[in-house]
Amino acid sequence: MVQVDKYFLAPTRLIPNSPQPLLHYKALLSESDRAPAALHELLDKNDWITQWIFRYGPTQLSHYHSQTHECMTVLSGTATIRFGVADTDADDLDASTWGDAQEEGGLELRARPGDLFIIPAGVAHKTYNTSPRAEFTLLTPGQGHGIQASNVKEALAMVELSGFTMMGAYPKNCAHWDFSTGAQDTGNFEISWKVPKPEKDPVLGTLPEGLVTHWKNDT
Repeated sequence: MVQVDKYFLAPTRLIPNSPQPLLHYKALLSESDRAPAALHELLDKNDWITQWIFRYGPTQLSHYHSQTHECMTVLSGTATIRFGVADTDADDLDASTWGDAQEEGGLELRARPGDLFIIPAGVAHKTYNTSPRAEFTLLTPGQGHGIQASNVKEALAMVELSGFTMMGAYPKNCAHWDFSTGAQDTGNFEISWKVPKPEKDPVLGTLPEGLVTHWKNDT
């Protein structure tokens, strides 16, 4: 049985968030299903493009993607992900992560292997408290905007997973992802709210347990 937790996140002064809910599928994928090459094939079948695997460091800037939805799948390790709010001091990651240099009202979720997050365009997210601890590293060939390899499946099969790692994928009908940290789109949040709903869930396809049911067609 698929366990889907839905969270509606209202706009803040700096972050658009979205009328569509953030979806958290807990322990959806087995160890074999989340092997990078196998997961890539499943995502591709459902019209989502694998663009990166990152090993995350202790923390990062809160950010959102203004013109594309995102699917993040936990491959290894554990972490906390804060959703829905901006950092208010981008120059002090300690304060924005563990102190009070952040907007009020954020949602914090634990991320574990096999978990999958479908993040609507405009929803802020920040990964921290990663375990095992490691340095932030892109594990796939390229710059994080696609797997730059003649044989993507082979390249993904060679990735060695350690630390807290996630695979990122984006719908084929959306723009390339940007990295907005807050206030860039103030007064024009609709640019995120109007990103089209994907026709398929990244892993569940058209099954009613997935995105096709939980997201509305018009925002």
